[in-house]
Amino acid sequence: MRARSRPSVIGHRGAPGYRPEHTRAAYELAFALGADSVEPDLVATKDGVLVVRHENEISGTTNVADHPEFAGRRTTKEVDGMPLTGWFTEDFTWAELATLRARERVPHLRQASATFDDRYPILRLADVLDVVDTASDSAGRALGLVAELKHATYFDAAGLPLDELFLAELAAAGWSDHPGLVVESFEKTVLGRLHDGGFRGRRVYLLEAEGAPADRVAALGAAAPGYAADLTLRGLYALGSAAAPADRVDGISVDISQILHSGSVAVGLFGEDEGGVDIGAVTSDLVDLAHSAGLFVYCWTLRPENGMLPAEFRRSGRDDEWGDWRRLYAILLHSGVDGVFADHPDLAVAVRDGR
Repeated sequence: MRARSRPSVIGHRGAPGYRPEHTRAAYELAFALGADSVEPDLVATKDGVLVVRHENEISGTTNVADHPEFAGRRTTKEVDGMPLTGWFTEDFTWAELATLRARERVPHLRQASATFDDRYPILRLADVLDVVDTASDSAGRALGLVAELKHATYFDAAGLPLDELFLAELAAAGWSDHPGLVVESFEKTVLGRLHDGGFRGRRVYLLEAEGAPADRVAALGAAAPGYAADLTLRGLYALGSAAAPADRVDGISVDISQILHSGSVAVGLFGEDEGGVDIGAVTSDLVDLAHSAGLFVYCWTLRPENGMLPAEFRRSGRDDEWGDWRRLYAILLHSGVDGVFADHPDLAVAVRDGR
């Protein structure tokens, strides 16, 4: 049986199972529910302020479409090779975005959260750092931040280098040497630039199961190696032990499908004391391979709703009803991963801690 760790629970965009994502209420609730860290997604305004939104296109998570003064800014852009139509953060100043209010991203699955629509303003990175500091003081321990830099190559082309903006905001908030600071991205280039800029927190490379990173595609076009090349044993060792420090990362973060064996189902939990199901029968060897390469491993995202669960963990009923989430969470939390992203942090904490 694999050695077990006590993985950290990261409030994915706060606690969006209960409140609209990336709001102060969602982040404060995540810590109240036992999260060790929270995860803000960071995009930029046209005046260089890092704001907290899942994407730079904000029509699905704010009330921007209800503001007639911004109607003329609706447009179509190509972001990382995908055409998107809507309103984009880089076309607004922070003062303008501060007039907007947040909305639930998936109201058909999370009707209770949607009852909080239009109550909360959107946040800057600086606001989230303040939430973490306040929660740490209340908890009597250092709580953490796992910040994701979104679409770094895209923002570079717009003259908004996310790494430089991030380092400047950390310095302004006194966070440059914070022990709980982690930064992640689907583009390794920006992680390297952070190192060269003096960042000494942990750097995590997000790896999709398919496709290729936008920075490689921008540099190499159709010849760009995909994420699959990074997920081989050779690729993992290259990530953990590259000759140049800027080319190394501290960890990887992967979708739960990359932790599970496809189609495998455990009847109980696993291990000699938890149902007798061998973890190796239901999980891949990715965690072990990454650890052998000196990398820690995060996985995303733990969600209980049928409509968001892998097929083998769904139950009969509506998409918004909860499926066999406890069994899935138990498998993932005992797989050897070092941290999990959860939309309902209390559920992950309860399973991790055996409650």
